[in-house]
Amino acid sequence: MRSARLGFAARTWLAAAPNSARIAAPRRAASTSSTPKLDLQAIDAKWNEIWTSRGAELKHHDQQRSDKAYYVLPMFPYPSGVLHLGHLRVYTISDVLARFKRMRGYNVIHPMGWDAFGLPAENAAIERGINPAEWTIQNIEKMKNQLKVMNGQWDWDREFMTCDPSFYKHTQRIFQLLHEHGLAYQAQAIVNYDPVDRTVLANEQVDANGYSWRSGAKVEKLRLKQWFLRITAFKESLLDMDVLSKDSRWPEHVLSMQKNWLGKSEGAKIRFQVRFDSNNGTTADSVIEAFTTRPDTLFGVQYLALSTTHPIVTEMAKSLPVLQAFLDVADSLPPDSKAGYLLPGVHGVTPLSRLGLRGTIKPLPIYVAPYVLGDYGEGAVMGVPGHDSRDHAFWRENQGAEPIALVVSPSDSAGLIQDVTLVPGAHDQPFVHRGILNASCGRFVGMESAAAAREIVSWLGQVENGNAAEHAESWRLRDWLISRQRYWGTPIPMVHCQSCGAVPVPAEELPVELPKIHGSSLRGKGGNPLEDVPEWVNTTCPKCGGDAKRDTDTMDTFVDSSWYYMRFPDAKNPDAPFSSSSADNSLPVDIYIGGVEHAILHLLYARFISKFLATTSLWPSGGNPEFKAEPFKQLITQGMVHGKTYSDPITGRFLKPEEVDLTDPNKPKVKLSGETAKVSFEKMSKSKYNGVDPGDCIAKYGADATRAHMLFQAPVSDVLEWDEDRIVGIHRWLARVWRIVTEPTPHVGKKKQAHRTETETQAADLPASSAPLPDLSTFNDAESSLWLEVQKTISQVTQSLETTYALNTVVSDLMKLTNVLSSTKPGAIRPEIHYHSLSALLRMMAPITPAFAEECWQILHSTPSTSTATSTLPSPPSSTESSPTSSTASIFSARFPTPDDSVQILGRRPRPCAVQVNGRFRFTLPLPFIGDDSALSSSSVGDGDGTDAVASPPSTSQAIVQDVVFPNASPLQQFVLGHVIGTQDGKRWLVERRGDNALRDIVVVVKDGAVKTVNFLF
Repeated sequence: MRSARLGFAARTWLAAAPNSARIAAPRRAASTSSTPKLDLQAIDAKWNEIWTSRGAELKHHDQQRSDKAYYVLPMFPYPSGVLHLGHLRVYTISDVLARFKRMRGYNVIHPMGWDAFGLPAENAAIERGINPAEWTIQNIEKMKNQLKVMNGQWDWDREFMTCDPSFYKHTQRIFQLLHEHGLAYQAQAIVNYDPVDRTVLANEQVDANGYSWRSGAKVEKLRLKQWFLRITAFKESLLDMDVLSKDSRWPEHVLSMQKNWLGKSEGAKIRFQVRFDSNNGTTADSVIEAFTTRPDTLFGVQYLALSTTHPIVTEMAKSLPVLQAFLDVADSLPPDSKAGYLLPGVHGVTPLSRLGLRGTIKPLPIYVAPYVLGDYGEGAVMGVPGHDSRDHAFWRENQGAEPIALVVSPSDSAGLIQDVTLVPGAHDQPFVHRGILNASCGRFVGMESAAAAREIVSWLGQVENGNAAEHAESWRLRDWLISRQRYWGTPIPMVHCQSCGAVPVPAEELPVELPKIHGSSLRGKGGNPLEDVPEWVNTTCPKCGGDAKRDTDTMDTFVDSSWYYMRFPDAKNPDAPFSSSSADNSLPVDIYIGGVEHAILHLLYARFISKFLATTSLWPSGGNPEFKAEPFKQLITQGMVHGKTYSDPITGRFLKPEEVDLTDPNKPKVKLSGETAKVSFEKMSKSKYNGVDPGDCIAKYGADATRAHMLFQAPVSDVLEWDEDRIVGIHRWLARVWRIVTEPTPHVGKKKQAHRTETETQAADLPASSAPLPDLSTFNDAESSLWLEVQKTISQVTQSLETTYALNTVVSDLMKLTNVLSSTKPGAIRPEIHYHSLSALLRMMAPITPAFAEECWQILHSTPSTSTATSTLPSPPSSTESSPTSSTASIFSARFPTPDDSVQILGRRPRPCAVQVNGRFRFTLPLPFIGDDSALSSSSVGDGDGTDAVASPPSTSQAIVQDVVFPNASPLQQFVLGHVIGTQDGKRWLVERRGDNALRDIVVVVKDGAVKTVNFLF
């Protein structure tokens, strides 16, 4: 009974298949319907069991297939305990690309690990009164099980967690290498302190409004001694991103974000003399050095502004209580605050004063301004309110209606205007663009901004003993602060000795392991928890043997993730973070996939550590010189997943699922009021009640349908609006493929068989799946059309998976091919061609729907006597193409299909053309393929884009064919007329039945190089 339900290609091959080619697998009862029911969840369960039991065998096969290594890496997750749809999206993308590369013959590295240190684990441990390790390991087990049910294929033998001493031992060694090279150091610094998480934050972890990126608390400023990594030593190397921009390897917006964060600015350092009154307690004059990118506006300087940490401010605050009071509150002001404190008894003098021009000899007031960054430039700003919006706002706040000088005019100004000033009113706006210097600028009048900037700096470099100004650059980038005053992180492997200072722990004594502390001991304590473990803190100095104390700070978790990708290829190495040979063979990572939210912090730190390690004995070659020790060759940043969100149209309040009446899904209503609920797609969050558990989706629809839906709904880089209702379209597609695989495929008709050659007959008598593809010259029109569609799909899908990463179009292309296969008329094609077409479709589906493709592959190659829809695992095509000679059962042992030369051969076969007379269909005939023959097709396809085009082209000559006269015929019209009238149908309709009517026009429709329709108008 079962054999009647198998496709003909499967039944005929399996009748002759040797028993050794079949591998038994779990069975279930067969369906009694003509087509077995598609049960995606059962298929998932079956194949996950098979993959688990045959993991070592499949791994060995992967390693044997090629010495071409390919490294696909998704950003590893923090083990929060629950995978969300964002996780499912990134891991589906990486799994699809990894499976594709395996089927292309690569030995793929596709690992998974856990970014296991961090504040959430410590906070959770405090709440539960347990050690963070317990909570972390429990969560890893949960998430690992969730990953397995999504049908992903991971290199679990490479798995690690960053909180394991066997991993952070090497993180500590890398820190020591940085220290040995002078790139890890301690310094007193004003730091960002999170009062909620009670730890220091790097500048990158504080948002533009001064709030913590994680806790959301208002960040405080404290002065502490902290550990820094000197990332600024690599600033030029980090700015060199040409290799990453080549061929769009990294998204342009990510490169821009990195460049902006590095923040290289070309400009000048200008030195202003400072004059003190004799009664302010400071008698010695000094200098304020300010960096500016606009030296051309120097004539418009009207004040100087200093940061709250500038040395002059710090010194004056000692004797000015009012100033100290201002400093005490300044850190709590927003970054864009216009508040200022005017320093009494002190003023600045512009270096232009020696010119004696009005405006250059006026003393400059000096303010303390919170908007001035202490670590940018020299912590000083020259205030130019006429040409900078922020300076303009600050001046109006602190100087009121005082006039503002404009010294640069628009380039299209009519003449040079004298004494231009701004006063409060409708036109009180700064001119922030470059232009020409006006009459206020003395000897530089009339010069364009760029030239004037160079000339002013050069001239000032020759006065004041050459110290007044110099060309310079400034960077936004600051050294990386890695100290954290928390327990759950990598201990800094240093001890502090009163005699020797900071001394590294000997390498042979690594790792410095964390002492075990329960959450109850961490609860409610400020400062660093490790300080309260004296038996761990107190130690001996490795250098002098005297009493010493361990460093009680732990490292920022970004240190772990800055090098973890190097560990995966050599994950079990006990002696070193990785071997140089493993790095040379695997790096840079070929494809790195993750969220754009990591475009600055993680990616910048990873690039820094990679470039640093390339200068050490760990990785002396630095890998392929073309990539300049970059860690990631290709970067894919996937968009966020937004959930369907319901809100009350009156109050705007977000609604819980139970508050919405979905009786009519197209018109959801608020249960309480009966009003139509507002529907939007928002970032998933608990407060919006729009979160979706991917486990629920997988349980309801199956992992493969969920994966395909995830890919199909939006391009990889776009926001994905998760709409579960639309997954039914994916299910219909899979059901259609299922019917093609399981329903009978009949022989071609007797009439067609009668005209076969002896060779064709012999091939046809072979099992369809073992017979080679017939000679292309024997293909009929239906077979040619199908096979050309197969080849077109192979090319498009391969390009999407290999070059553009347009994974949504991969699914749509496979749907189109499925429709062509399912619409093929019974008996129109030979079983061999049907088999090879279906084989190509399944192999292209395999990376996206792995379990479903495996099941279909089994059925396609199963025997009538042993097969059920989820029983015997058959022998698939070999790793070369699609002939089933390998003993390996998995579809992933087969090669991904590649285009053949059939497009060149079949594509030029005559194609059917519909002939119309005065718009009414009369007959069809085969017309030769014209392709891109410009002599024929260029006149008919006006836009040249290969799409449908209607032609009534310009005249070229008169066509006279068998008494049919058509003046001004184009080459294409002559070509069509000659072929049509050469047939009996053509003579009947164009000669015998035309009467006295003259042929007025020939309208030709061309598509993809073939004449599809011709309309003769009389």
